[in-house]
Amino acid sequence: MSTKIFVNLPVKDLKRSMSFFKTLGFEFNPQFTDDTAACMVIADDIYAMLLTHAKFKMFTKKEIADTTRFTEALTALSCESKGKVDDLVETALKAGAVESGNLQDYGFMYGRSFDDLDGHTWEIFWMDPSHIRKT
Repeated sequence: MSTKIFVNLPVKDLKRSMSFFKTLGFEFNPQFTDDTAACMVIADDIYAMLLTHAKFKMFTKKEIADTTRFTEALTALSCESKGKVDDLVETALKAGAVESGNLQDYGFMYGRSFDDLDGHTWEIFWMDPSHIRKT
């Protein structure tokens, strides 16, 4: 089995969060989705688990971060083009997200970011593949 990543994010209203991310084009794996958690498929081996606060608290002894005041993580997703970056961010903004940073355009890399309905920051970027060194 290949290594997979599951980013766990606490959400206040699971159905509302699912609707938001469906608007952005993401699908959910019903095998790992119920009234307390939803498995959002980002890529073949990358998932975001949207968890109700009660469910999230089952996995940690720490308080859930108040994302209106603190950043708990920056989740960065790559896109295939600058246009796709803009499309995804604009769709998120129309669905209720808030743009959380300035557009960054370095020529070889282009990015924008938004805070979702629960204040989680998503960095959406494109990088010119010719600038990535193969090791």
